[in-house]
Amino acid sequence: MSVTAARGFVASAGRAGIKASGDDIALLATAGRRPVPTAATFTSNLAAAAPVLVSREHLESTGGMASAVVLTSGNANAATGERGVDDARRLCRGVAHRLGVSEEEVLVCQTGLIGIPFPLDEADAAIPAIAGALGGSRSDGRLAAQAIMTTDTVVKEAVYEGDEFTVGGMAKGAAMLAPNMATMLAVLTTDGVCEPGALQDTLWRAVDRTFNRLSVDGCTSTNDTVILMASGESGAGGPAEGGPGRDGEELYPGVEKVCGSLARMMADDAEGATKTASVVVRGAESEAAALAAARKVAESQLVKCSLNGADPYWGRVMSELGSAGVPFDPSLVSISYGGVVVCRGGVAAEHDTVRVEGYMAGQHIEIGCDLAIGTGEAGMLFTDLGHGYIDENRTTS
Repeated sequence: MSVTAARGFVASAGRAGIKASGDDIALLATAGRRPVPTAATFTSNLAAAAPVLVSREHLESTGGMASAVVLTSGNANAATGERGVDDARRLCRGVAHRLGVSEEEVLVCQTGLIGIPFPLDEADAAIPAIAGALGGSRSDGRLAAQAIMTTDTVVKEAVYEGDEFTVGGMAKGAAMLAPNMATMLAVLTTDGVCEPGALQDTLWRAVDRTFNRLSVDGCTSTNDTVILMASGESGAGGPAEGGPGRDGEELYPGVEKVCGSLARMMADDAEGATKTASVVVRGAESEAAALAAARKVAESQLVKCSLNGADPYWGRVMSELGSAGVPFDPSLVSISYGGVVVCRGGVAAEHDTVRVEGYMAGQHIEIGCDLAIGTGEAGMLFTDLGHGYIDENRTTS
């Protein structure tokens, strides 16, 4: 199950004709229609879409509480001016009316084409039936996860089941995936107990370690949003007992695991990609330096092209490490593919070429880089660059 795995949440989906086919509106709500602690991270893009502006506004006005999230796919409602903001507000208002909650307790996420007015009338007309179909079953969660897909080819759901609480999540995203922020849409739920402020800190930490370390094309979308709602229905971490979840520390591993699983699914399903790769930089001056170096490799078009051709061209990796703006001595560097060292001390190393060729033919590739300067370590998840990505994005999509 996904967002309905945690106790206290219900979901549904329906069709408004925003997309050419299939359901295109998903709704998640608390089972009791009550506001619960809610955290969110949003795109760092200054051209933020209307739903981002409205959701930020609503969370600020409620002090981090929400009762529902409505998500639409097929139209981003981005670059649509004041009309777009008004449409997003009115969509929240319609959902709030049907659920019997305040407009500010409803958050909105939208994804799809940019610069096209949102078909509010069609969406608004579909809300009553969608609100009436809310349920807490596994299939209800799956329908919601399917409805938010655009160029995705698979449904993205993940669950963490701990001894005392559950975390569930759904996401969409196959392109425009880059670090800082979470560059896609994702909604997570938990039945753990956590105050809004601590929940926000927990989500930020998890996003920084997962979604912010994923890059498909280096492009940051206008609509990127990750939301985490905590119903508290497990009772784990209540104020009286001071146990798991109260300050977010106990919740964190579960939230990070679900975020990490969803990030990996997005990389595996990236537009036009044939390989999912991770680059891990060790021995850097600091973790920040390691992350900067790993990001430089992950966003290199030359490295991506090499991966697409199954070519262990470590010279391109070396070049990116040297231009990452961090302390670097090429005579100390080692580079490996799948654990096989192909460069040692900054020069080619004797290795089993047949083994490496076989490894590069697989779908999942790990590139290891040791700068041998310090103890800093960090990694990035990324993909190759193939013809399919260009075919998908050479026209409006």
